[in-house]
Amino acid sequence: MSDYKCLPLEHLDRMTDSTGLIQHAIYSIPRRESGYTTDDNARALRLCVRLWSNQRDERMLSRVACYLGFLEHSRSPVRGFHNFMGYQRDWLDSGGTGDCQGQAVLALAEVSGSDLPCGFRDLARELLDEALPALAELRSLRAQAYVIQAWAHLWRAAVADIEPLETLARLAADRLVDCYSRSHRPDWSWFESRMTYANAVLPHALFDAAERWPDESFLTIAETSFGFLDLVTTADNIFWPIGSDDWYSRGEEKSLYAQQPVEASTMASAALAGWQLRGDDKYLAVFQRTHAWFLGKNSLKATLADVQRGACFDGLESSGPNRNQGAESTLAWLWTEMLASELQQAGLSRTKTATSVT
Repeated sequence: MSDYKCLPLEHLDRMTDSTGLIQHAIYSIPRRESGYTTDDNARALRLCVRLWSNQRDERMLSRVACYLGFLEHSRSPVRGFHNFMGYQRDWLDSGGTGDCQGQAVLALAEVSGSDLPCGFRDLARELLDEALPALAELRSLRAQAYVIQAWAHLWRAAVADIEPLETLARLAADRLVDCYSRSHRPDWSWFESRMTYANAVLPHALFDAAERWPDESFLTIAETSFGFLDLVTTADNIFWPIGSDDWYSRGEEKSLYAQQPVEASTMASAALAGWQLRGDDKYLAVFQRTHAWFLGKNSLKATLADVQRGACFDGLESSGPNRNQGAESTLAWLWTEMLASELQQAGLSRTKTATSVT
């Protein structure tokens, strides 16, 4: 694992132009016709803010400014943030999806809780506060999970005047508990009747909620649901995520292929959240499996990450890797590798604060 101060960003830079991060690639070349999404630019912003804390140069600050500028431009007069922008810089939606709102707020929290120049932090806080009415209307469970994670980051960073967001985070955590209670069965410890994408963000959010409200049921549900997700995504001691071909519905067979890198990165983050809270090395074992998935310890023994350029293939099909290297996949690898490097630097010490690895 490399020092994350030197995390390679060659491919991220290739995929980024003066507008922002292009969504898809054809092989390693930006597919301009795919345009841009707020989802991807928010993920890139969050990564580069974290990297800037240890690599304080103008190049990294310029990346932060580019992606933060995209989020500022994505403000929707209707609700929250737009998500889809065409290559001609036209917005293709009237208002973004629920998940887009959550990703944007999570990235803005990263900026607000940092020690970036005050203009960056002031803009992020302005955008975050403006988004609160849209966040109150979210119905997507994953978007609400991102809101909990965003609030938790600000809370740990001791950012002032976050009570309105804390109220939304508490309501979101209660809703996750309610969904789990209604969906839970003896053989199905999950929040929905179907497991789809970015599944680990749900227990991750409840690990965060449990840190703030330890007397509630958040920790029990976080541990149980994370354990169930680990069970269904582990085979022969390798990480085998739920494929996006047909996902995994209760009582049916799990989809084995179209495995997505975002499943590995969100599982890695959730594992570290559980480890920081509980100190149980079983969570570190999960992290190691998900990190190794990118490097060839997967169902096809295929390497997905280009560790020299900081790129990642778009998934694992039954016939082999999808050789396109889009934004979401690349960011999934970069985020996971950054976490691995932070763990290495911390010497796997529990004295490291939760904000530094989750």
